[in-house]
Amino acid sequence: MSKTLVIDPVTRIEGHGKVTLQLDDNNKVTDARLQVIEFRGFERFIQGHPYWEAPMLLQRICGICFVSHHLCGAKALDDIVGVGLKDGIQMAPTPEKIRRLGHYAQQLQSHVTAYFYLIAPEMVFGIESAPEKRNAIGLAEANPELVKRVIQLRKWGQELIVSVLGKRMHGISSIPGGVNNNLSIAERDKFLKGNDDLLSIDEVIDYAQDALRLFYDYHEKHRDEIDNFGVVNALDMCLVDENGDVDYYHGKMRVINENKEVVLDTDYHDYLDHFSEATESWSYMKFPYLKALGREAGSVRVGPLARLNVTRRYNTPLAQEALERFHDYTKGKANNMTLHTNWARAIEILHSAELIKDLLNDPDLQGESLIITPPKGAWTGEGVGVVEAPRGTLLHHYRADEAGNMTFANLIVSTTQNNMVINRTVQSVAQDWISGKAEITEGMMNAIEVGIRAYDPCLSCATHAMGQMPLQISLLDARGRLIDEKFR
Repeated sequence: MSKTLVIDPVTRIEGHGKVTLQLDDNNKVTDARLQVIEFRGFERFIQGHPYWEAPMLLQRICGICFVSHHLCGAKALDDIVGVGLKDGIQMAPTPEKIRRLGHYAQQLQSHVTAYFYLIAPEMVFGIESAPEKRNAIGLAEANPELVKRVIQLRKWGQELIVSVLGKRMHGISSIPGGVNNNLSIAERDKFLKGNDDLLSIDEVIDYAQDALRLFYDYHEKHRDEIDNFGVVNALDMCLVDENGDVDYYHGKMRVINENKEVVLDTDYHDYLDHFSEATESWSYMKFPYLKALGREAGSVRVGPLARLNVTRRYNTPLAQEALERFHDYTKGKANNMTLHTNWARAIEILHSAELIKDLLNDPDLQGESLIITPPKGAWTGEGVGVVEAPRGTLLHHYRADEAGNMTFANLIVSTTQNNMVINRTVQSVAQDWISGKAEITEGMMNAIEVGIRAYDPCLSCATHAMGQMPLQISLLDARGRLIDEKFR
């Protein structure tokens, strides 16, 4: 008799989702889906608010990647008031570098949180180890020195966010046309040199390499399992600079195929010309895709793995060395191995630390020119902002009327971009670990969660669908029998 298996909730991710597996009479998987079952209407209730509130309100979508949402919104506002890069106006060095500093600080602490607290337990204990062991507490018991270093590293990133944005969470730094503060020499020196409570930047770079050391050790011992886990094809997308290398704050959108051939290069302001968004009745998360290729062939992967596939070089020495090793492993092809996302994330932790060191040594951070005043008549009423959030390419698109009130907002977040490839991963892992097995264990089910956690999905960020939302209401009696159903 066919049956349904449900993983509810998926654990060690942000937000609420479940996995539904359909099995036939021989326990073979016939369908597997990640279902996002929460809905939050940020795109709707921002309408009517003054445009300048958008970066402050919409960053509250998330308590983890709020800096990315804040910066994305700020870049959209630059467009709206007529001082964005699409208007041919170059922001002064200080405000752009202050924005970048906060962005890199968030990437550092967000990646450290995801990598060590959410993902590393399986590296240390194994996918099928006891659930009461494979968690952050178990990791602390097994390797207390490593966890102490992780806590100090994450704290350092959080304190740098405080210095740039004013608060550990949902601070405010960016305003239309610039920022509201620079970084003082005293604050700079605190992070460069460290103190009794804070690491120095050189210690941060050393600690950042713990993630790579852990992955290399894990990979050496479990190479076949890691390399053959959830291997799924997808196009890769990220922002790139004029050299075609990743730029976390600004650039054009580049999409490549598995041969690393460029499929699309476009100004992100033109995203509507290239992307469409599908919906499904069984999820509140959209499915973006390239119009020219269709929904299946045109779905993209974003985030650490995609960025390392797209970029050819880094401008910092230690991360560049790690990137070369990563690229050599697949001999010039794009890397489609899901668990290598953790390798890519470890490299980005190091890259972020090195980028921060370069910025902290840049005297432009103490500059006094913080904002561009829009010239008369510069108001455009529409803006698009895109950044590379820790989880991947993030887009905010706003419109405001002549009175300055928001009339439209669309958000395409990293997890939404990854929706199709995550579902492919769920299906791949379910086929390899569960399909046809006489006995299905908790460890096998955890393997599916491991595949999902590799993307570090933020489901709360991703549930902002536009238009008519599908709705199903089921009425059950006391015995759980279906009495009636209504659909919208």
